[in-house]
Amino acid sequence: MTAPFDYFIVFAEMRTGSNFLETNLNAFDGFECHGEAFNPHFIGYPNRTEILGVTQAMRDADPVRLIETIKTRSKGMGGFRFFHDHDKRVLDIALDDPRCAKIVLTRNPVDSYVSFKIAQATGQWKLTNVKRRRDSKVRFDPDEFEKHVAHLQSFQVFLLNRLQKSGQTAFYIAYEDLQSLDVINGLARFLGSDERLEALDSSLKRQNPSPLQSKVSNYDEMDRALSGQDVFNLSRTPNFEPRRGPAVPAYVTGARAALLYMPVKSGPEAAVRAWMAGLDGVREDTLPTHLNQKALRQWKRRNRGHRSFTVLRHPVARAHDAFCQKILLQGPGAYLDIRKTLRNVYKLPIPGGDPGPEYDRRAHRAAFLAFLEFLRANLAGQTNIRIDPHWASQVAVLQGMAQFGIPDMVVREDEMADMLPLLARQVGYEAAAKPGAAPETAPIALSDIYDEEIEELVGTIYQRDYMMFGFRPWA
Repeated sequence: MTAPFDYFIVFAEMRTGSNFLETNLNAFDGFECHGEAFNPHFIGYPNRTEILGVTQAMRDADPVRLIETIKTRSKGMGGFRFFHDHDKRVLDIALDDPRCAKIVLTRNPVDSYVSFKIAQATGQWKLTNVKRRRDSKVRFDPDEFEKHVAHLQSFQVFLLNRLQKSGQTAFYIAYEDLQSLDVINGLARFLGSDERLEALDSSLKRQNPSPLQSKVSNYDEMDRALSGQDVFNLSRTPNFEPRRGPAVPAYVTGARAALLYMPVKSGPEAAVRAWMAGLDGVREDTLPTHLNQKALRQWKRRNRGHRSFTVLRHPVARAHDAFCQKILLQGPGAYLDIRKTLRNVYKLPIPGGDPGPEYDRRAHRAAFLAFLEFLRANLAGQTNIRIDPHWASQVAVLQGMAQFGIPDMVVREDEMADMLPLLARQVGYEAAAKPGAAPETAPIALSDIYDEEIEELVGTIYQRDYMMFGFRPWA
Protein backbone atom coordinates (compact mmCIF):
# COMPACT_ATOMS: atom_id res chain seq x y z
CA MET A 1 0.00 0.00 0.00
CA THR A 2 1.38 3.41 -0.99
CA ALA A 3 2.00 5.84 1.89
CA PRO A 4 -0.52 8.71 1.82
CA PHE A 5 2.08 11.42 2.40
CA ASP A 6 5.67 12.29 1.47
CA TYR A 7 6.34 14.68 4.36
CA PHE A 8 4.54 16.55 7.14
CA ILE A 9 4.24 20.08 8.48
CA VAL A 10 3.26 20.89 12.07
CA PHE A 11 1.45 24.24 12.26
CA ALA A 12 1.97 25.57 15.78
CA GLU A 13 3.04 28.65 17.73
CA MET A 14 5.46 29.37 20.53
CA ARG A 15 4.48 27.79 23.87
CA THR A 16 1.89 25.42 22.41
CA GLY A 17 3.81 22.24 23.19
CA SER A 18 5.41 21.85 19.78
CA ASN A 19 8.77 20.78 21.26
CA PHE A 20 7.01 17.97 23.15
CA LEU A 21 5.12 16.90 20.02
CA GLU A 22 8.33 16.89 17.98
CA THR A 23 10.14 14.83 20.61
CA ASN A 24 7.41 12.18 20.50
CA LEU A 25 7.26 12.17 16.70
CA ASN A 26 11.00 11.55 16.67
CA ALA A 27 10.47 8.63 19.07
CA PHE A 28 8.97 6.74 16.12
CA ASP A 29 11.48 5.03 13.88
CA GLY A 30 9.51 6.15 10.85
CA PHE A 31 9.44 9.93 11.45
CA GLU A 32 12.04 12.67 11.65
CA CYS A 33 11.02 16.23 12.52
CA HIS A 34 13.63 18.91 11.80
CA GLY A 35 12.53 21.67 14.16
CA GLU A 36 11.68 25.16 12.92
CA ALA A 37 13.11 24.56 9.47
CA PHE A 38 11.90 27.88 8.09
CA ASN A 39 12.38 30.23 11.04
CA PRO A 40 13.73 33.42 9.39
CA HIS A 41 16.37 33.89 12.12
CA PHE A 42 17.86 30.37 12.23
CA ILE A 43 17.47 26.99 10.55
CA GLY A 44 15.92 24.16 12.55
CA TYR A 45 17.21 25.12 15.98
CA PRO A 46 19.21 28.05 17.42
CA ASN A 47 22.95 27.66 16.83
CA ARG A 48 22.44 25.12 14.02
CA THR A 49 23.89 25.99 10.62
CA GLU A 50 22.16 23.48 8.32
CA ILE A 51 19.58 20.74 7.88
CA LEU A 52 20.73 17.65 6.00
CA GLY A 53 23.44 19.68 4.26
CA VAL A 54 21.19 22.61 3.33
CA THR A 55 22.45 25.85 4.87
CA GLN A 56 20.35 28.82 5.95
CA ALA A 57 21.52 30.84 2.93
CA MET A 58 20.63 27.99 0.56
CA ARG A 59 17.22 27.67 2.21
CA ASP A 60 16.51 31.39 1.98
CA ALA A 61 17.42 31.44 -1.69
CA ASP A 62 15.27 28.40 -2.52
CA PRO A 63 12.87 27.02 0.13
CA VAL A 64 11.80 24.22 -2.22
CA ARG A 65 15.34 22.84 -2.03
CA LEU A 66 15.08 22.25 1.71
CA ILE A 67 11.62 20.71 1.41
CA GLU A 68 12.82 18.29 -1.26
CA THR A 69 15.83 17.41 0.90
CA ILE A 70 13.60 16.73 3.91
CA LYS A 71 11.37 14.55 1.74
CA THR A 72 14.20 12.47 0.28
CA ARG A 73 16.95 12.36 2.91
CA SER A 74 15.14 12.13 6.25
CA LYS A 75 15.15 8.94 8.29
CA GLY A 76 11.64 7.85 7.46
CA MET A 77 9.03 10.50 6.73
CA GLY A 78 10.49 13.94 7.31
CA GLY A 79 8.76 17.09 8.47
CA PHE A 80 9.15 20.35 10.34
CA ARG A 81 7.37 22.82 12.62
CA PHE A 82 5.95 26.04 11.15
CA PHE A 83 4.79 29.18 13.02
CA HIS A 84 2.76 32.10 11.61
CA ASP A 85 5.85 34.35 11.28
CA HIS A 86 7.99 31.81 9.41
CA ASP A 87 8.81 32.02 5.69
CA LYS A 88 5.46 32.71 4.00
CA ARG A 89 6.67 31.18 0.73
CA VAL A 90 6.45 27.77 2.34
CA LEU A 91 2.70 28.10 2.86
CA ASP A 92 1.81 27.93 -0.83
CA ILE A 93 4.20 25.03 -1.35
CA ALA A 94 2.88 22.93 1.53
CA LEU A 95 -0.80 23.87 1.52
CA ASP A 96 -1.20 23.19 -2.18
CA ASP A 97 0.51 19.80 -1.93
CA PRO A 98 -1.87 16.96 -0.99
CA ARG A 99 1.20 14.77 -0.41
CA CYS A 100 2.11 17.00 2.54
CA ALA A 101 0.42 15.94 5.78
CA LYS A 102 -0.91 18.86 7.80
CA ILE A 103 -0.85 18.72 11.60
CA VAL A 104 -2.38 21.68 13.49
CA LEU A 105 -1.42 22.10 17.15
CA THR A 106 -3.44 24.57 19.25
CA ARG A 107 -3.50 25.80 22.84
CA ASN A 108 -5.72 28.13 24.86
CA PRO A 109 -4.29 31.59 24.02
CA VAL A 110 -4.32 32.75 27.63
CA ASP A 111 -2.14 29.83 28.67
CA SER A 112 0.24 30.19 25.73
CA TYR A 113 0.55 33.96 26.32
CA VAL A 114 1.32 33.58 30.04
CA SER A 115 3.75 30.74 29.32
CA PHE A 116 5.53 32.91 26.75
CA LYS A 117 5.83 35.81 29.19
CA ILE A 118 7.29 33.52 31.86
CA ALA A 119 9.80 32.05 29.40
CA GLN A 120 10.79 35.59 28.41
CA ALA A 121 11.26 36.57 32.04
CA THR A 122 13.22 33.47 33.06
CA GLY A 123 15.08 32.70 29.82
CA GLN A 124 13.97 29.07 30.15
CA TRP A 125 12.32 27.73 26.98
CA LYS A 126 12.69 23.99 27.63
CA LEU A 127 12.74 21.96 30.85
CA THR A 128 14.26 18.51 31.19
CA ASN A 129 15.10 18.59 34.92
CA VAL A 130 12.38 19.80 37.28
CA LYS A 131 15.02 20.81 39.86
CA ARG A 132 16.23 23.47 37.42
CA ARG A 133 12.84 24.99 36.84
CA ARG A 134 12.82 28.78 37.03
CA ASP A 135 9.72 30.59 38.16
CA SER A 136 8.45 34.11 37.73
CA LYS A 137 5.22 36.05 38.05
CA VAL A 138 4.39 38.06 34.95
CA ARG A 139 2.16 41.01 34.21
CA PHE A 140 -0.78 40.63 31.84
CA ASP A 141 -0.85 43.30 29.12
CA PRO A 142 -4.34 43.56 27.53
CA ASP A 143 -3.08 45.24 24.35
CA GLU A 144 -0.31 42.70 23.86
CA PHE A 145 -2.72 39.83 24.50
CA GLU A 146 -5.24 41.21 22.01
CA LYS A 147 -2.56 41.20 19.33
CA HIS A 148 -1.53 37.68 20.38
CA VAL A 149 -5.10 36.41 19.92
CA ALA A 150 -5.49 38.27 16.62
CA HIS A 151 -2.38 36.60 15.18
CA LEU A 152 -3.52 33.15 16.30
CA GLN A 153 -7.06 33.50 15.03
CA SER A 154 -6.08 35.02 11.71
CA PHE A 155 -3.59 32.25 10.99
CA GLN A 156 -5.95 29.47 12.08
CA VAL A 157 -8.76 30.80 9.88
CA PHE A 158 -6.36 31.16 6.97
CA LEU A 159 -5.24 27.53 7.32
CA LEU A 160 -8.80 26.29 7.63
CA ASN A 161 -9.98 28.16 4.54
CA ARG A 162 -7.07 27.02 2.40
CA LEU A 163 -7.62 23.39 3.37
CA GLN A 164 -11.36 23.67 2.73
CA LYS A 165 -10.86 25.20 -0.71
CA SER A 166 -8.39 22.48 -1.75
CA GLY A 167 -10.47 19.63 -0.34
CA GLN A 168 -7.87 18.61 2.22
CA THR A 169 -8.02 17.91 5.93
CA ALA A 170 -5.58 18.21 8.79
CA PHE A 171 -4.94 16.32 12.00
CA TYR A 172 -5.95 18.73 14.77
CA ILE A 173 -4.37 18.23 18.15
CA ALA A 174 -4.83 20.37 21.25
CA TYR A 175 -2.17 21.03 23.89
CA GLU A 176 -4.09 18.86 26.35
CA ASP A 177 -4.03 15.94 23.88
CA LEU A 178 -0.24 15.80 23.89
CA GLN A 179 -0.27 13.70 27.07
CA SER A 180 -2.48 11.06 25.46
CA LEU A 181 -0.56 8.06 24.12
CA ASP A 182 -3.62 7.05 22.11
CA VAL A 183 -3.76 10.42 20.38
CA ILE A 184 -0.06 10.38 19.52
CA ASN A 185 -0.42 6.86 18.13
CA GLY A 186 -3.51 8.05 16.27
CA LEU A 187 -1.36 10.74 14.67
CA ALA A 188 1.05 8.05 13.51
CA ARG A 189 -1.89 6.18 11.98
CA PHE A 190 -2.97 9.40 10.20
CA LEU A 191 0.53 9.72 8.76
CA GLY A 192 0.28 6.17 7.40
CA SER A 193 2.48 4.33 9.89
CA ASP A 194 1.71 0.99 11.55
CA GLU A 195 4.26 1.73 14.28
CA ARG A 196 2.97 2.44 17.79
CA LEU A 197 4.68 3.83 20.89
CA GLU A 198 4.50 1.94 24.18
CA ALA A 199 4.92 5.15 26.21
CA LEU A 200 5.39 8.85 25.66
CA ASP A 201 8.80 10.47 25.91
CA SER A 202 9.27 11.88 29.40
CA SER A 203 12.43 13.93 28.87
CA LEU A 204 10.55 17.25 28.53
CA LYS A 205 8.65 18.51 31.57
CA ARG A 206 5.78 20.96 31.77
CA GLN A 207 7.37 24.19 32.90
CA ASN A 208 4.49 26.05 34.56
CA PRO A 209 1.99 23.60 36.06
CA SER A 210 0.51 25.99 38.64
CA PRO A 211 -2.83 27.79 38.12
CA LEU A 212 -2.99 31.19 36.43
CA GLN A 213 -3.64 33.00 39.72
CA SER A 214 -0.15 32.13 40.91
CA LYS A 215 1.53 33.04 37.62
CA VAL A 216 0.00 36.44 36.84
CA SER A 217 0.76 39.38 39.15
CA ASN A 218 -2.31 41.39 38.04
CA TYR A 219 -4.73 38.47 37.81
CA ASP A 220 -7.80 40.57 38.76
CA GLU A 221 -7.00 43.04 35.99
CA MET A 222 -6.61 40.16 33.55
CA ASP A 223 -9.93 38.72 34.66
CA ARG A 224 -11.66 42.04 34.00
CA ALA A 225 -9.95 42.47 30.63
CA LEU A 226 -11.01 39.01 29.47
CA SER A 227 -14.58 39.42 30.66
CA GLY A 228 -15.37 41.32 27.46
CA GLN A 229 -13.81 38.72 25.19
CA ASP A 230 -15.82 36.31 23.12
CA VAL A 231 -14.77 33.20 24.99
CA PHE A 232 -15.76 30.92 22.16
CA ASN A 233 -13.01 32.45 20.05
CA LEU A 234 -10.24 32.46 22.66
CA SER A 235 -8.96 29.04 21.61
CA ARG A 236 -9.85 29.29 17.96
CA THR A 237 -9.92 25.92 16.25
CA PRO A 238 -12.07 24.88 13.28
CA ASN A 239 -15.55 25.15 14.76
CA PHE A 240 -17.18 26.79 11.72
CA GLU A 241 -18.46 29.78 13.66
CA PRO A 242 -18.94 33.05 11.75
CA ARG A 243 -15.63 34.65 10.89
CA ARG A 244 -14.28 37.44 13.06
CA GLY A 245 -12.73 40.43 11.41
CA PRO A 246 -9.39 41.89 12.42
CA ALA A 247 -8.70 42.80 16.07
CA VAL A 248 -9.05 46.50 16.76
CA PRO A 249 -6.97 47.22 19.90
CA ALA A 250 -5.11 50.08 18.19
CA TYR A 251 -8.29 52.05 17.40
CA VAL A 252 -8.73 55.16 19.55
CA THR A 253 -11.95 56.92 20.54
CA GLY A 254 -12.36 60.42 21.90
CA ALA A 255 -12.63 60.87 25.66
CA ARG A 256 -16.05 62.46 25.07
CA ALA A 257 -15.91 63.36 21.38
CA ALA A 258 -17.75 60.88 19.16
CA LEU A 259 -14.65 60.33 17.02
CA LEU A 260 -12.96 57.04 16.19
CA TYR A 261 -9.38 57.09 14.91
CA MET A 262 -8.33 54.01 12.93
CA PRO A 263 -4.53 54.36 12.68
CA VAL A 264 -2.31 53.28 9.82
CA LYS A 265 0.97 52.13 11.34
CA SER A 266 4.02 54.31 10.69
CA GLY A 267 1.65 57.23 10.19
CA PRO A 268 1.29 60.42 12.29
CA GLU A 269 -0.31 58.54 15.19
CA ALA A 270 1.25 60.65 17.97
CA ALA A 271 0.08 63.92 16.42
CA VAL A 272 -3.48 62.67 15.90
CA ARG A 273 -3.75 61.22 19.39
CA ALA A 274 -2.49 64.49 20.89
CA TRP A 275 -5.12 66.40 18.89
CA MET A 276 -7.90 64.06 20.03
CA ALA A 277 -6.83 64.44 23.66
CA GLY A 278 -6.83 68.22 23.25
CA LEU A 279 -10.46 68.24 22.10
CA ASP A 280 -11.60 67.27 25.60
CA GLY A 281 -8.68 68.64 27.57
CA VAL A 282 -7.50 65.21 28.80
CA ARG A 283 -4.16 63.47 28.95
CA GLU A 284 -3.34 61.47 25.86
CA ASP A 285 -2.85 58.26 27.84
CA THR A 286 -6.47 58.44 29.06
CA LEU A 287 -7.99 58.16 25.57
CA PRO A 288 -10.07 54.97 25.33
CA THR A 289 -8.29 52.29 23.32
CA HIS A 290 -7.50 48.55 23.51
CA LEU A 291 -11.16 47.87 22.66
CA ASN A 292 -12.30 44.59 21.19
CA GLN A 293 -14.94 44.43 18.47
CA LYS A 294 -17.81 43.94 20.88
CA ALA A 295 -16.84 46.95 22.99
CA LEU A 296 -16.34 49.09 19.90
CA ARG A 297 -19.75 48.21 18.52
CA GLN A 298 -21.25 49.18 21.89
CA TRP A 299 -19.40 52.50 21.70
CA LYS A 300 -20.84 53.12 18.23
CA ARG A 301 -24.36 52.42 19.46
CA ARG A 302 -23.93 54.79 22.41
CA ASN A 303 -22.50 57.56 20.23
CA ARG A 304 -25.03 58.26 17.51
CA GLY A 305 -23.64 60.56 14.86
CA HIS A 306 -20.09 59.32 15.48
CA ARG A 307 -17.41 59.77 12.81
CA SER A 308 -14.48 57.51 12.07
CA PHE A 309 -11.33 58.45 10.20
CA THR A 310 -7.82 57.41 9.30
CA VAL A 311 -4.78 59.39 8.19
CA LEU A 312 -2.55 58.37 5.30
CA ARG A 313 1.11 59.31 5.13
CA HIS A 314 3.14 59.76 1.96
CA PRO A 315 4.81 56.41 1.17
CA VAL A 316 8.32 57.91 1.23
CA ALA A 317 7.82 59.44 4.68
CA ARG A 318 6.08 56.31 5.96
CA ALA A 319 8.85 53.97 4.78
CA HIS A 320 11.42 56.27 6.36
CA ASP A 321 9.54 56.30 9.67
CA ALA A 322 9.23 52.49 9.66
CA PHE A 323 12.95 52.17 8.92
CA CYS A 324 14.01 54.54 11.69
CA GLN A 325 11.59 53.47 14.43
CA LYS A 326 11.48 49.72 13.84
CA ILE A 327 14.90 48.87 12.39
CA LEU A 328 17.56 51.57 12.79
CA LEU A 329 16.89 52.68 16.37
CA GLN A 330 16.68 50.17 19.21
CA GLY A 331 14.16 51.85 21.46
CA PRO A 332 10.84 50.45 22.73
CA GLY A 333 8.91 48.66 20.01
CA ALA A 334 11.89 48.13 17.72
CA TYR A 335 12.07 44.82 15.83
CA LEU A 336 15.38 43.61 17.20
CA ASP A 337 15.24 40.11 15.68
CA ILE A 338 14.38 41.45 12.24
CA ARG A 339 17.07 44.12 12.66
CA LYS A 340 19.65 41.46 13.39
CA THR A 341 18.56 39.38 10.41
CA LEU A 342 18.63 42.39 8.09
CA ARG A 343 22.18 43.21 9.21
CA ASN A 344 23.54 39.67 9.09
CA VAL A 345 21.65 38.14 6.18
CA TYR A 346 20.56 41.08 4.03
CA LYS A 347 23.71 43.09 4.83
CA LEU A 348 21.82 46.25 5.77
CA PRO A 349 24.59 48.83 6.46
CA ILE A 350 23.46 49.97 9.89
CA PRO A 351 25.46 50.07 13.15
CA GLY A 352 25.35 47.18 15.60
CA GLY A 353 23.99 49.60 18.20
CA ASP A 354 22.21 52.92 17.94
CA PRO A 355 23.76 55.38 15.45
CA GLY A 356 26.70 57.37 16.78
CA PRO A 357 28.46 60.55 15.63
CA GLU A 358 30.02 58.72 12.68
CA TYR A 359 26.57 57.88 11.28
CA ASP A 360 26.17 60.82 8.90
CA ARG A 361 23.82 61.81 6.09
CA ARG A 362 25.55 59.61 3.50
CA ALA A 363 25.47 56.57 5.77
CA HIS A 364 21.79 57.15 6.49
CA ARG A 365 20.91 57.47 2.82
CA ALA A 366 22.77 54.25 1.96
CA ALA A 367 21.07 52.38 4.80
CA PHE A 368 17.61 53.66 3.85
CA LEU A 369 18.12 52.67 0.20
CA ALA A 370 19.17 49.18 1.31
CA PHE A 371 16.04 48.96 3.46
CA LEU A 372 13.90 49.99 0.48
CA GLU A 373 15.46 47.21 -1.59
CA PHE A 374 14.49 44.80 1.19
CA LEU A 375 10.95 46.19 1.15
CA ARG A 376 10.72 45.68 -2.60
CA ALA A 377 11.48 41.97 -2.15
CA ASN A 378 9.48 41.65 1.06
CA LEU A 379 6.24 43.07 -0.35
CA ALA A 380 6.67 40.85 -3.40
CA GLY A 381 6.75 37.76 -1.17
CA GLN A 382 10.38 37.03 -1.95
CA THR A 383 11.78 37.07 1.59
CA ASN A 384 11.24 34.90 4.64
CA ILE A 385 10.40 37.88 6.88
CA ARG A 386 6.80 38.88 7.53
CA ILE A 387 5.14 41.78 5.77
CA ASP A 388 4.64 43.92 8.85
CA PRO A 389 1.76 46.43 9.21
CA HIS A 390 4.32 49.21 9.64
CA TRP A 391 5.44 48.81 6.05
CA ALA A 392 2.57 46.98 4.35
CA SER A 393 0.88 49.00 1.61
CA GLN A 394 -1.74 51.42 2.87
CA VAL A 395 -4.20 49.96 0.37
CA ALA A 396 -3.85 46.58 2.09
CA VAL A 397 -4.22 48.18 5.53
CA LEU A 398 -7.48 49.90 4.56
CA GLN A 399 -8.79 46.67 3.04
CA GLY A 400 -8.17 45.03 6.40
CA MET A 401 -10.02 47.84 8.19
CA ALA A 402 -13.00 47.29 5.92
CA GLN A 403 -13.54 43.85 7.43
CA PHE A 404 -14.70 45.63 10.58
CA GLY A 405 -15.80 49.02 9.31
CA ILE A 406 -14.85 51.55 6.65
CA PRO A 407 -13.62 54.93 7.94
CA ASP A 408 -15.94 57.85 7.11
CA MET A 409 -12.99 60.03 6.16
CA VAL A 410 -9.55 59.20 4.75
CA VAL A 411 -7.27 62.18 5.41
CA ARG A 412 -3.80 62.83 4.00
CA GLU A 413 -1.20 63.89 6.55
CA ASP A 414 -0.56 67.18 4.77
CA GLU A 415 -4.29 67.98 4.96
CA MET A 416 -4.76 67.24 8.68
CA ALA A 417 -4.68 70.88 9.73
CA ASP A 418 -7.79 71.63 7.65
CA MET A 419 -9.65 68.32 7.60
CA LEU A 420 -9.51 67.24 11.24
CA PRO A 421 -11.06 70.45 12.65
CA LEU A 422 -13.76 70.08 9.99
CA LEU A 423 -14.39 66.54 11.19
CA ALA A 424 -14.53 67.74 14.81
CA ARG A 425 -17.18 70.31 13.91
CA GLN A 426 -19.37 67.48 12.60
CA VAL A 427 -19.54 66.08 16.14
CA GLY A 428 -20.10 69.40 17.90
CA TYR A 429 -16.62 70.85 18.43
CA GLU A 430 -16.94 74.23 16.69
CA ALA A 431 -13.68 75.69 17.98
CA ALA A 432 -11.43 72.65 17.52
CA ALA A 433 -7.74 73.53 17.27
CA LYS A 434 -5.59 72.43 14.37
CA PRO A 435 -3.42 69.36 14.98
CA GLY A 436 0.29 69.83 15.28
CA ALA A 437 2.77 68.38 12.84
CA ALA A 438 4.19 64.95 13.56
CA PRO A 439 7.49 65.26 15.47
CA GLU A 440 10.76 64.42 13.74
CA THR A 441 12.25 61.39 15.52
CA ALA A 442 14.80 60.18 12.96
CA PRO A 443 18.52 60.71 13.63
CA ILE A 444 18.82 62.18 10.11
CA ALA A 445 15.87 64.06 8.61
CA LEU A 446 14.29 62.66 5.46
CA SER A 447 14.71 66.06 3.79
CA ASP A 448 18.49 65.68 4.15
CA ILE A 449 18.61 62.50 2.05
CA TYR A 450 15.57 62.65 -0.22
CA ASP A 451 16.18 62.69 -3.98
CA GLU A 452 14.73 61.37 -7.23
CA GLU A 453 16.31 57.93 -6.75
CA ILE A 454 14.52 57.43 -3.43
CA GLU A 455 11.22 58.70 -4.88
CA GLU A 456 11.46 56.40 -7.89
CA LEU A 457 12.27 53.36 -5.79
CA VAL A 458 9.43 54.01 -3.33
CA GLY A 459 7.08 54.62 -6.25
CA THR A 460 7.95 51.17 -7.59
CA ILE A 461 7.48 49.48 -4.22
CA TYR A 462 4.18 51.20 -3.35
CA GLN A 463 2.76 51.53 -6.83
CA ARG A 464 -0.75 50.62 -5.64
CA ASP A 465 -0.70 53.34 -2.98
CA TYR A 466 0.41 55.97 -5.48
CA MET A 467 -2.25 54.86 -7.96
CA MET A 468 -5.17 54.42 -5.53
CA PHE A 469 -4.53 57.52 -3.42
CA GLY A 470 -3.00 59.83 -6.04
CA PHE A 471 0.24 60.58 -4.20
CA ARG A 472 2.58 63.04 -5.90
CA PRO A 473 6.36 63.08 -5.28
CA TRP A 474 7.16 63.76 -1.63
CA ALA A 475 9.02 66.99 -2.39
